[in-house]
Amino acid sequence: MYRYMTRLAEQRWQCSVRCMSSAVRKGRSLHSVFPVLEQPLQPIHQHVIEANLRNSYACHKKFIEFSEKVRKGGGESGIARHTKRNRKLLVRDRLRLLLDDEDFLELSAFAGLGLPYGDIPSAGCLTGIGRISGLWCVFIANDATVKGGTAYPITVKKQLRAQEVAIQNRLPCVYLVDSGGAFLPLQSEIFPDKNQGGRTFYNEAIMSAMKIPQVSVVCGSCTAGGAYIPTMAEETVMVHRIGTIFLGGPPLVKAATGEEVTPEDLGGARLHAEVSGCVDHFAWEEKEAYTYTRNIISTLNFQLPEEEEENEEKMKKRKAEEEPLYCSEDLMGLAPQSYNYSLDVKMVISRLTDGSRFQEFKARYGTTLVTGFAKIHGHLVGIVANNGKLSYQAALKGSHFVQLCDQRDIPLLFLQNTAPTAPITLSTTQAEMNSNCLKAQGSMLSAVACASVPKITVVIGGCHGADSYAMCGRAFDPNFLFLWPNARVSMTAPGHAGSLLPPDSEQEEEQKKKEQEDKLNRRLKEESSAFFSSARLWDDGVILPQDTRKVLRDCLDIIKQQQYQISTEKQQSALLRM
Repeated sequence: MYRYMTRLAEQRWQCSVRCMSSAVRKGRSLHSVFPVLEQPLQPIHQHVIEANLRNSYACHKKFIEFSEKVRKGGGESGIARHTKRNRKLLVRDRLRLLLDDEDFLELSAFAGLGLPYGDIPSAGCLTGIGRISGLWCVFIANDATVKGGTAYPITVKKQLRAQEVAIQNRLPCVYLVDSGGAFLPLQSEIFPDKNQGGRTFYNEAIMSAMKIPQVSVVCGSCTAGGAYIPTMAEETVMVHRIGTIFLGGPPLVKAATGEEVTPEDLGGARLHAEVSGCVDHFAWEEKEAYTYTRNIISTLNFQLPEEEEENEEKMKKRKAEEEPLYCSEDLMGLAPQSYNYSLDVKMVISRLTDGSRFQEFKARYGTTLVTGFAKIHGHLVGIVANNGKLSYQAALKGSHFVQLCDQRDIPLLFLQNTAPTAPITLSTTQAEMNSNCLKAQGSMLSAVACASVPKITVVIGGCHGADSYAMCGRAFDPNFLFLWPNARVSMTAPGHAGSLLPPDSEQEEEQKKKEQEDKLNRRLKEESSAFFSSARLWDDGVILPQDTRKVLRDCLDIIKQQQYQISTEKQQSALLRM
């Protein structure tokens, strides 16, 4: 009896907490008037800004070049084969029919370029987050113009990252499946390990148990392991004639049994909609399939807030008040070409926040790390930004601020530009200072790792050494991580390779060491590039500095959406398909 009453009391308490939290969501946020950051561009900084601008224009040119290459997909021949012979829509045309608008957040657009096994534009699939029936959803869409839809190791990695984003932010996930299966010569990098091919299906099961909705559209070949994606989704739509699902295709059937069979008879939409029951909706054409999908999304158990009706004049006024006081184009000149060309990070913050307002925390302590509160498109965030080397005081301040934001459930934004190399130890006093700094940085690492609030990281300069971990690098699981085109990601910055080499020995010649150092610096310069990083999915994409505010707005909107899901608790898992 006592246990029953205790359990009943706990249920009532949880219910009251949910009711209070829903009531709070419906109310207005507290009024705040943060101080304005007066950070105009100064004539004294002109030479630094000009140098940064030259570098930014060169990076921007490369960004445009890569973007055009990615948009061409598999090239003219691949596009012709896909559209004329197979009579399928291109992947971006599919997204236009599926999403509410073309204003979606694409993830890792440059993944797959310049890899050891060749160029795989967009890693052979488009991933991102867009609105369907007003609801932010993750999409994973195969691009069959690239290598016929064959999955490479980077393809699998990109799909897994998209699923991870869906899990972290509790976003519905839509799969547009058009895949020819794994690229067999690289099977050892696709099949066997924990975070390889099989993890996709594991994630599908886990997401279903977490009540994260998943919908699959079979709009092309769905062979071998790829056949599990639609059969494990909660609802599946299949397109007549172009969609197929089978473990082994007609050539394999003929080789094994000598029997000739058409793809449609072996695993077409009619078979799976009428006989096997693997799919739930039969579509005569692709356009109908995406209408089905939009309708399925509209049945999900989310209750979005109603849009406030405001007249045009008030909206314009409100928008003007929220815009930063300084032009976002200034960020091109504030993006450092190297650590020595970094300006006060508050100049960057003042061009990202609403009204250039910022409530600084511990402004006079640990000044090489800037911390404080601001709003971005109305979202309250805690900002942690490098403004020099992460010293002992700065690390303690960062640890305090991160825990404060975690206590108040305020999302964290990290603006990362870490020192190019670790401090050297030349004396006992220096060794003691470095040891104390190490302990303080360890405290900040723990605070960042254990913080349960959403975290967004933007690398605006350097991402080097252990300092990058304290600033919520990739290993510390931020919800989103983006790079500016000028960013550098490496253990130590180019030009500082000497810090990685062993100390001189009596036998070692100075000339030989110099050659080794030059060789390592050249390699660091190539491998630390933002585009090199993004090609290998060490981040969620390269974004232009002037687009940062818009990207942050989308990320914060996406993170916030999970509170509108009416039911997230799962009492028991149900078997969806027999």
